[in-house]
Amino acid sequence: MRGKISKMMGHAAFEYILEAVKLALAGDIQAIVTAPINKESLNKAGHHYAGHTQLLAELCGRDEAYMMLVVGDLRVAHVTDHISLREVNKLIIRSRILRVIELAHHAVRQFGIEKPRIAVAGLNPHSGERGLFGEEEEAHIAPAVLEAKSCGIDVVGPLSPDTVFYRAREGEFDLVVAMYHDQGHIPLKLWGFFEGVNITLGLPIVRTSVDHGTAFDKAGKGTANPGSLTRAIRLAVELAK
Repeated sequence: MRGKISKMMGHAAFEYILEAVKLALAGDIQAIVTAPINKESLNKAGHHYAGHTQLLAELCGRDEAYMMLVVGDLRVAHVTDHISLREVNKLIIRSRILRVIELAHHAVRQFGIEKPRIAVAGLNPHSGERGLFGEEEEAHIAPAVLEAKSCGIDVVGPLSPDTVFYRAREGEFDLVVAMYHDQGHIPLKLWGFFEGVNITLGLPIVRTSVDHGTAFDKAGKGTANPGSLTRAIRLAVELAK
């Protein structure tokens, strides 16, 4: 069964996650660190989730949960994650963007940064060029940023997606809010593929994970790099404290 799509293993993965969440909610453990799961196996077993994030939200009784990736001082929170590009713009709405900004702001403060500097990326090229390339920035992203500012959060945007990550890496921002999965994942993984950690925002428990998939092609060969998992464990310890 090693390195193969498997209904049985998909169900086993679900059961492990379920038990871990029960322990965390009961206060028996202070944090959860998850290894990657194979989403096809999970769904073959009848557990129809796009990944950990939605599953954890449901198990914790939350309507929402969001993904934040961390590599060193580069942090990226995602407004959407495991959905098709065709569906992304349906979820780029003011209330959702504002909620991610608020949750990410709180999370970064847990890292000891009292007043995080947050940049919000646009959805479209050049952040839409004032409606020339799309209306999401004017209709939803900019209003969410303004509302977050009115709550005292140090946030700017929407900024052009092709420059905002460079500016964050140079130290101008403590966190970037990305609109969709690859917009946030690609720059972060390019900077530190084996160093990234996934943190779930919006849960009543601490959960960290690796920033990569199952890599079945490496199963049983002893060639997988444990760097991301090692950092996920260390970060979970820090957040639990």
